[in-house]
Amino acid sequence: MSRTESADARVVATESPTLGGRLGPLFAGIWLFFLLNPLLEGWAHRDELRGVLGMLFTVAFAAVYMLLWVRARAVRGRLVTNPPLSWSLPYIGSLAVLGALTVWCVGEPGLACVVYVSVACVMVFSFRVAALIAIVLVLGTIALGAREEWGSQVGTAFAIMAASLAVFGMRAVMNRNIDLINAQIENARLAVDNERSRFARDLHDILGHSLTVITVKAELAQKLLDVDLDRARTEIADLERLSRDALTDVRRAVEGYREITLPGELVRARVALRAAEIDADLPNSTDDVPSELRELFAWTVREGVTNVIRHSGAAHCEVRLTPTSAEVRDDGTTAPSPTGHGSGLAGLRERAADVGATVITTELAPGFSLRVVRP
Repeated sequence: MSRTESADARVVATESPTLGGRLGPLFAGIWLFFLLNPLLEGWAHRDELRGVLGMLFTVAFAAVYMLLWVRARAVRGRLVTNPPLSWSLPYIGSLAVLGALTVWCVGEPGLACVVYVSVACVMVFSFRVAALIAIVLVLGTIALGAREEWGSQVGTAFAIMAASLAVFGMRAVMNRNIDLINAQIENARLAVDNERSRFARDLHDILGHSLTVITVKAELAQKLLDVDLDRARTEIADLERLSRDALTDVRRAVEGYREITLPGELVRARVALRAAEIDADLPNSTDDVPSELRELFAWTVREGVTNVIRHSGAAHCEVRLTPTSAEVRDDGTTAPSPTGHGSGLAGLRERAADVGATVITTELAPGFSLRVVRP
């Protein structure tokens, strides 16, 4: 195992599994406790139409809020800091309408919905937009306190500010983590580009020098065939030696460029999936995989996991290894490659063809499967 793989293994060994990612929706749902006030108010007037409607609007408000929370979390799992407005605006609009209807039906207790509307805006909008909306909601809530039958709403306004500031802080930490992961991905891409440039430069240096010398000696040997046969034989022997040396140098360069191991890729996959908050089910051993297929299966794991993180929106990813196949499957809603012919899959098909294997892509319901099989 290389030093990089050893470092990755130490990261996996020292990281403790966190329950925050799996139990996040449960923790978010606990805060819906404050919607009990409008719900109980509606229950107190259940013999009236406004009471029944108030309970229905409150339940619908809670459902939309939780759906927005889950969707925003899934978007950030794909390393996006700000969710697209194309779907966030309908959610915010629905919350605003349902909150207003709740207030209209149950009165003052329905103002608890305003806190959740402010928090939802903080979750999906930029800092400036969300701060402006939170200020407007605070001032509007205080203004509603002018109604004699409702009383002062300073407590509700304080709850809006406190909850918004708390979510502001949490989102700032999440955005920093996303920026850090994106920076690591960019650094890895730049490292690959630099390695490609180094490899191309090494090949140019090796083949440029060797082929030049071989060409000169071949021309000399051809001229000496009719003049000095012994010297011509010597030059031809040098040609063979130079060709073998050049071939050896090229093989060494290629081996250094393509240094990849299956255990190392499984370690990297575990770290990357955990960073993207995707539940990973990875094999603990690679002993059953033949040595001639380990490199190919390592490339399969790298390509499949990369596509899962970048494109799938999955919550679970599984890697399966057998002596004749390697499979990466997820439960996402989008296929890793919209066309099925990305450059990564094209390169994987070339590597598979070199050892007589086949790449099979399958759309699941839901999810996607990338499988490499050699009969």
